[in-house]
Amino acid sequence: MRRPRGRPPHPDVLTPTEWQVLDWMRHGVSRAEIARRRGTSVDAVKYHLANISDKLGVRGRALRDWPGVPVTSNLSTRRTDSSMSSAATRLGAIGQVSLSIRDVARAERFYGETLGLPHVFTFGDLAFFDAGGVRLYLHRKDEAEWKPSSVLYFLVPDIHAAQEGLSAAGVHFTGAPHVIYTDDDTGVEEWMTFFDDGEGNTLALMSRVAPAA
Repeated sequence: MRRPRGRPPHPDVLTPTEWQVLDWMRHGVSRAEIARRRGTSVDAVKYHLANISDKLGVRGRALRDWPGVPVTSNLSTRRTDSSMSSAATRLGAIGQVSLSIRDVARAERFYGETLGLPHVFTFGDLAFFDAGGVRLYLHRKDEAEWKPSSVLYFLVPDIHAAQEGLSAAGVHFTGAPHVIYTDDDTGVEEWMTFFDDGEGNTLALMSRVAPAA
């Protein structure tokens, strides 16, 4: 018996490609940017979104709020009524912070080689590093979209030694380490010094220094 032509049926409500396009849309990525990342045309992205809308019965911006999960996702086996308790809404530690950058390769060298942060992975215009258990997410932006990000403060045991070592590696600091606060009860001093990452973002070293025993 001859098999019917066309793609075989998929076991999920959406195909893997459609899930990818939908997830990028839910992440706020424009159609043009989705097309660029996929190496396709904007019309191809529109075609996928039209198919997604037809299958789900959800259209336009409402797709960003559609809460579906692929059947192949680990999350699909955990999203049960019993698991959606008040405990699930409690916030944990910060898992990721983001910075806008202008050049992925340059930022990889700075954060990976100069600062010595472990590189997690790079995907196109996105680069990820591990900063002591918090993932640092670097996202390349065009000049028209770029803007300074929040200041990241890296804890170090010896702020003067850390500044000396980074300065020797070519990092530009705006000034010497300085005390910004002394705790009246414990006598612990907080020291800071600021530097630039080469992408226009301000970073800082900070150190907490307790009184001598």
